[in-house]
Amino acid sequence: MAIKITMPALSPTMEEGNLAKWLVKEGDKVSAGDVIAEIETDKATMEVEAVDEGIVAKLVVPAGTESVKVNALIAVLAEDGEDVAEAAKAASGDAPAAAPKAEAAPAAATPVSAPAPVAAAPAATPAPAAALAPVAKGERLFASPLARRVAKDAGVELAAVSGTGPHGRIIRKDVEAAIASGVKAPAKPVASAAAPQIAVSGASDEATLKMFEEGSYELVPHDGMRKTIARRLMESKLTVPHFYLMIDCELDALLALRSQLNAAAPMIKTEKGEVPAYKLSVNDLVIKATALALRDIPEANVSWTDAGMVKHKHADVGVAVSIPGGLITPIVRGAETKALSAISNEMKDLAKRARDRKLKPSEYQGGTTSVSNLGMFGVKDFAAIINPPHATIFAVGAGEQRAVVKNGELAVATVMSVTLSTDHRAVDGALAAELAKVFKNYIENPLGMLV
Repeated sequence: MAIKITMPALSPTMEEGNLAKWLVKEGDKVSAGDVIAEIETDKATMEVEAVDEGIVAKLVVPAGTESVKVNALIAVLAEDGEDVAEAAKAASGDAPAAAPKAEAAPAAATPVSAPAPVAAAPAATPAPAAALAPVAKGERLFASPLARRVAKDAGVELAAVSGTGPHGRIIRKDVEAAIASGVKAPAKPVASAAAPQIAVSGASDEATLKMFEEGSYELVPHDGMRKTIARRLMESKLTVPHFYLMIDCELDALLALRSQLNAAAPMIKTEKGEVPAYKLSVNDLVIKATALALRDIPEANVSWTDAGMVKHKHADVGVAVSIPGGLITPIVRGAETKALSAISNEMKDLAKRARDRKLKPSEYQGGTTSVSNLGMFGVKDFAAIINPPHATIFAVGAGEQRAVVKNGELAVATVMSVTLSTDHRAVDGALAAELAKVFKNYIENPLGMLV
């Protein structure tokens, strides 16, 4: 009997993905565990393994196909002794409906010369597992952002749709089924005056392009990652009441300890010869200080939901990593319990695989706080946008020598400015100040991170 291979769900929120590459061809024999394809999400490229053995009878979805729905048929295997042609024929009626690749807008002869590029936001994380939607009688329901958009476009009332996703979450296919059954939104009462609207996108695309001389720019279509980042940051700034405070931390003791620890690193043998077992960066110590501060101030290690405050048992610190086309925030789980050397080596591995788009969803989804460090670019200070479901994010600037007053006398110290952004619903001013004070103490007295 033919073995059907379907598009896997690489995360609880995934509804569709791009079939980037086939690593097998029709007629190849595969065994359970063999990597047969690469699937792209908006954040990573994941490998798909065969779960059975057999001969590849048909590759139903071509390489490069975008927007293939989860559980859609993508290939068929023939079992040993089974006729390959018959197995391939059995799959002919099960091909998924996948959206064709969007054609890029034709490039102009000359590069962009009009507006200055907008700086990328310091960090962004994937969308939460579900979005809350208000319904009648004050109740709330779970629906994915895609399902919400499809329902809005079709005029379907989400409260009338039964969800089949995890924990009853409404997904796109549920809305499509409701549309087919004729479910519509109830008629809206006529308001006496138009309600004020929040403009979130400014001028239309057409109006914006008309501002620039034809031929003076190149229109580069957004990829999935950039669209996700834009949507997430817009949602954060519109729905999360940001509160900011800035502190200056003296780094001289931390830099001295870092040098001593790196000098004491044992040598280990690798393929490249003997190398130190670890090499700590300032950012590694910042991650540890952040985690310990949240451990000491557990009231700030929270996430806001309308149902209640989510109090986390560990400090899972996300770290913004710049990758081609955007940013991603891999997470050091339970950072408050890990040695500095473990954090350093884990972060190097996560950053490398993030740039290669090889992270698993579990390695960048969730977390309890974030660190965004632009100090290596010489940035003195900045304010970062919170990454829901986090309630805090630490924006770290460059360490630089400044004049300071110590015991009534002028002195020189290496000082780093850090701006803490908080969700004021979850972490108010006094609590944020307490968290910042503990963080500063760990930075300025780094031996406390070793005990």
